[in-house]
Amino acid sequence: MPKRAPEIDLLLQFLDESFDHPAWHGTNLRGSVRRLSAEEAAWRPSKERHNIWEIVVHCAYWKYAVRRRILGEKRGSFPEKGSNWFNRPSDGSEDEWQKDISLLEQMHRSLRQAIVSLPTSRLKKKVAGSKWTTVQTISGAASHDLYHAGQIQLLKKLLPKKG
Repeated sequence: MPKRAPEIDLLLQFLDESFDHPAWHGTNLRGSVRRLSAEEAAWRPSKERHNIWEIVVHCAYWKYAVRRRILGEKRGSFPEKGSNWFNRPSDGSEDEWQKDISLLEQMHRSLRQAIVSLPTSRLKKKVAGSKWTTVQTISGAASHDLYHAGQIQLLKKLLPKKG
């Protein structure tokens, strides 16, 4: 197996630390939803705000979108209809919640695999139809995970106390 380029390894490190690997900055995206119930994930701070569950599916979508963009693929293969934000019911089941957590993990693995397959010559080139380079797009995906991990941590602090 050929050795990967150090630039690819660094991008994977950013992506993994933002998603599910230990990092100095604290909680990553996957860690922010660990041990949350469907009821907790579906709670909203107000009627017009997103809940944790919707943030999780939104993050899964953007992992898909970044993968599609860096590989030059067409739209239309995300498992849910629509784009960006996906409504989730306030009374969703634990199975449905776990299914969406699995979707997030699957989209992360798929994005990771796409990055591994990239030739380093593409890293500094702009992504088709974008003003951003491939490196900027991938590092933006890592930042996106951390941004939403922070939102989730705040929402968890706002959850109504039980009992």
